[in-house]
Amino acid sequence: MRARPRTYGGRSAEQRRADRRRQLVDAATEIWGEQGWAAVTMRGVCARAGLIDRYFYESFTDRDALLAAVWDQQLDEVVLLLLGAIEGSRDEHPLSQLRAAIAAFVHHVTADPRRARIAFGDHAGSAVLQQRRRDALRRMTDLLVEVARPHLAPGVDDTDFRMTTLLGIGGFVELVTAWHAGVVAVDAERLIDHAADVGTVLGARYLRADLLDGPSSR
Repeated sequence: MRARPRTYGGRSAEQRRADRRRQLVDAATEIWGEQGWAAVTMRGVCARAGLIDRYFYESFTDRDALLAAVWDQQLDEVVLLLLGAIEGSRDEHPLSQLRAAIAAFVHHVTADPRRARIAFGDHAGSAVLQQRRRDALRRMTDLLVEVARPHLAPGVDDTDFRMTTLLGIGGFVELVTAWHAGVVAVDAERLIDHAADVGTVLGARYLRADLLDGPSSR
């Protein structure tokens, strides 16, 4: 007979490992959001989480693995947020859906300064974070291309549309990064309006003919 998994306090060993991993990720998120990614250390994270060092290696091979986990968690939250904003405006014009997604993202990062530091802080010196940032840009491009596809005119060149989408998302990220750093001194609503206007210019050339009049109102 196979031994039944041992439980403590009603939780299995697997559940306790998952809880400890979550504590470590939460602690790393707090430290990164307060001081930057370079301040995230194994001992500092364990101290913040109230765990002994050996539990770190139970879930992560090294600090880079932990940083990647924090980044991935933040990105997953953003993807769900954007999908929710688009779904919530699915009966509206596709360019209005784009504006809703832009607004949701800007309000998300401004609601908690730690999110902005993680997303838009300086990642120089961390190869894993620089790669994660590049991967995130591609993932966002794939997402927007797939969401937009039902609204595109027949015969649109997929490569052309993908390049334009990548250009738009990359520019938007750089704009928000500059805004977060204080280089662009405008309020959130003006930033959203400007980004949405640029998105309209970039996207309108690819839309079906029946959508070319644009959204009836902002």
